[in-house]
Amino acid sequence: MTEDLKARVSYIRGLAEGLGLGEESKEQKIMQKMIDLLEGMAEEIEELQVDYEELFEYTEAIDDDLTELEEDFYEDVDEDDDEDYEYDFDEYEGGFSIECPNCREIVVVDDELLDQDSAIEVTCPGCGEVVLVDDEEWEEAEAEEE
Repeated sequence: MTEDLKARVSYIRGLAEGLGLGEESKEQKIMQKMIDLLEGMAEEIEELQVDYEELFEYTEAIDDDLTELEEDFYEDVDEDDDEDYEYDFDEYEGGFSIECPNCREIVVVDDELLDQDSAIEVTCPGCGEVVLVDDEEWEEAEAEEE
């Protein structure tokens, strides 16, 4: 593409020289400045194209490296399993876990949090969805269900 631009600018320069307007005419000076501007733009575009190609190759290399890291990191996950992840809930002594209804992330709630006198609202760290509300309305709704 940039070679094509440079060829076009050279063609325009040849046409301008072929007009024979004289080097001192105002028209010739304007045309010369415009052609110089076009040459500069063609060179800048060529440099941008080279930079783009280098960045594209670099990004491809980073993507390949990231893919390798993901494969190494997730190689222990059993792909045939219906669930995406397995959790060991025994490590959450003194608390319990809730699955976020929005993003399915497991949210751990510490029992000490429930001992507070004020209203409690637990949000999912992944998506920000409220997963647990412990206030008077919640306690009344729970009592009605029983």
